Amino acid sequence: MKKLSFLHRLLFIVALLGTLASAQPQPHFTPLLVIVLAFSVNATANQHAISPYIYGMNFASQSLANELQLPINRWGGNATSRYNWQNDISNHASDWYFENIKESNATNLPTDSAVNRFIEQNQSTGTENLLTVPLMGYVSNNNDTTCGFKISLYGSQTDSDYWRPDCGNGISSATGNPITGNNPLNTSIVITQSFVSNWINYLDGRYGNASNGGVRFYDLDNEPGLWHETHRDVHPNHLGYQELVDLTKQYAAAIKAVDSGAQILGPVQDGWARYFYASYTDDPDTVAINDRNAHGGEPFVQWYLEQMKAYADTHSGARLIDYFDLHYYPQADNVSLSNVVDSYTQALRLRSTRALWDPTYVDESWIKDTEQGNMAVQLIPRMKNWVNTYYPGTKLAISEYNWGALDHINGALAQADVLGLFGREGLDLATLWDPPTSTQPGAYAFRLYRNYDGAGHQFGETSVSATSADQSQLSIYAAKRTSDGALTLMIINKTGSSLTSTITLSNFTPWLVAQGYRYSGGTTIQSFTQSVGPTGFSATFPMNSLTLLVVPVFAGPYYQAYLPSVRR
Repeated sequence: MKKLSFLHRLLFIVALLGTLASAQPQPHFTPLLVIVLAFSVNATANQHAISPYIYGMNFASQSLANELQLPINRWGGNATSRYNWQNDISNHASDWYFENIKESNATNLPTDSAVNRFIEQNQSTGTENLLTVPLMGYVSNNNDTTCGFKISLYGSQTDSDYWRPDCGNGISSATGNPITGNNPLNTSIVITQSFVSNWINYLDGRYGNASNGGVRFYDLDNEPGLWHETHRDVHPNHLGYQELVDLTKQYAAAIKAVDSGAQILGPVQDGWARYFYASYTDDPDTVAINDRNAHGGEPFVQWYLEQMKAYADTHSGARLIDYFDLHYYPQADNVSLSNVVDSYTQALRLRSTRALWDPTYVDESWIKDTEQGNMAVQLIPRMKNWVNTYYPGTKLAISEYNWGALDHINGALAQADVLGLFGREGLDLATLWDPPTSTQPGAYAFRLYRNYDGAGHQFGETSVSATSADQSQLSIYAAKRTSDGALTLMIINKTGSSLTSTITLSNFTPWLVAQGYRYSGGTTIQSFTQSVGPTGFSATFPMNSLTLLVVPVFAGPYYQAYLPSVRR
């Protein structure tokens, strides 16, 4: 910490007196219990850029995207695997009775298709597009009333669509087993990579290429390791190691041939088991195990990255994938995609974010018993290690994740923690699945990072070192902001009690007043001021709350604005 000049010390004393008289007081809270913890922030240690793309979503609404200045919006999910851009029809696979469904009311196709509307919405909000392109060799045919397992063709089934009674779930009533031998052409047409090439050509012609304002990011299909379940009407067999690598080579090369600036994400596997096997069911699966053993026993994603590097080595360094993309949903009971908020699940939800980074956190689900046992997921460091070892220079993406309860303060706390971890751990891109509505607590977790004051101000772009005496109770994430040099601090109280912390600042000379923004439920963010000393301050954080503190740098814009009033 630099020594403060006499003028600086004097200004702190004089201005503090004025501030105490005129500044807004902090909101008053009556804590049940006050515990003193310690934070330490070093503004020059562990510096690295925070990618704006970590704050993305899947299918965010236009109003929310606009308010959050959403950096990236993904067109993803099972239905996009068989989306036909020419007729605007998707097959909704096992999500909805394997039915072909028209995605919009458009009559002028492909001009007014659902995907074009999605792209144009994103253009209106300054948001990048991440589009899913089909790889499995089928997309929907022109019949938007058909389905994969018609009862009239394949017999009685254990469930059917109320609105389309002839469309079954593909499970035979007679045997209780999945129906086999159906005709894929009932719903779909066969495609090759030229279908995708033609789509990219069309998009480039309409919106410009990736380097000129057009679509920049493409996902290579969606969760291919589950095709034998989600899309078993057209892909009933397990996906193999070689099959997915071959498809990646064919389709990624076709995209790059049309638009060399396109950024491609793969393999887009759905979760833990499919990181280690190309395709795997819930029970021990001989086909999947034999496939792995036939490839040296290597975990699938490791082998996949090796093949991507081998391709680049033999093609003058040309990349097929720019982002190593995996999906991650915490597997502990009632956490992901769940609105369960009993006291046990709330605590579990907040603990489980440790799976993103902590090598000492043994996962509280079936994951702990896989591979060598007592597994710590430590997802982002694990992904970094895979990339650094097998295909250096590849960026990291998680294009689907969800910690649940976004309609509750507990989900907002978890979401804010996840976003802080994404920035601290150096993830390059992430898009939340099933985003919150604009009034739900989960949206406020994003607001505090992306537009905390309603005037477009954001969390900093350069991560710096920030440590907590007890991360399980009070999390802290810190970043410096380029525009004004301010230090931004995100502090998350995960407990049911108010907690007091001392915050020590080093290698940063603060101005004497910080601006605070706090969310603890409801539909408002409270603003307040916080006095700051030369080396830090002490503050109390209410139970179950998110607090963003913006600490101006001494001699920065806040200082310049305040100095004349001090001199008077």
